[in-house]
Amino acid sequence: MLKITIPEREMFDETTQEFIKTKEYTLQLEHSLVSLSKWEAKWRVPFLSKEKKTIEQTIDYVRCMTITQNIDPIVYNGLTNENLDAINKYIEDPMTATTFSKRSIGSSGEIVTSELIYYWMIALNIPMECQRWHLNRLLTLVKVCNIKNEPGKKMSRNEIMNRNSALNAARRKAMHSKG
Repeated sequence: MLKITIPEREMFDETTQEFIKTKEYTLQLEHSLVSLSKWEAKWRVPFLSKEKKTIEQTIDYVRCMTITQNIDPIVYNGLTNENLDAINKYIEDPMTATTFSKRSIGSSGEIVTSELIYYWMIALNIPMECQRWHLNRLLTLVKVCNIKNEPGKKMSRNEIMNRNSALNAARRKAMHSKG
């Protein structure tokens, strides 16, 4: 969860032609599958695509991430560059110590949407409570489950010969033998 403070501001409302003064607000945000689902339901485009989001879409995603209750929608117009930088840093944070040599989620050209992630959760028996986890942590869990569920990879002939050579060398060294 991320906490950000939107400072007190005075803004001009184009529709009413009036100045509006907003007080300081502290928002609690969660970048989760729930947030992603809300945003995709409204915009009908995949959030995790490489397509650049408009300012309106970005601000709306912050709204979807907000777990603080009863926030006046005008408050989101007061987001500062520092707020947006903190939010982007939070969204990009892996939130886990698990690392992989290469990333495979969505790398096959498959469009990743909230429904696909829910499918993965169901197929891998991941509890629905995890939909509220940080999204990157959930995607890491999905990847770990996929890796652990893969059947053992067969070694090539070269790999077997290299492994046996290494084992034989280690045994010769341990036994102080030449052959």
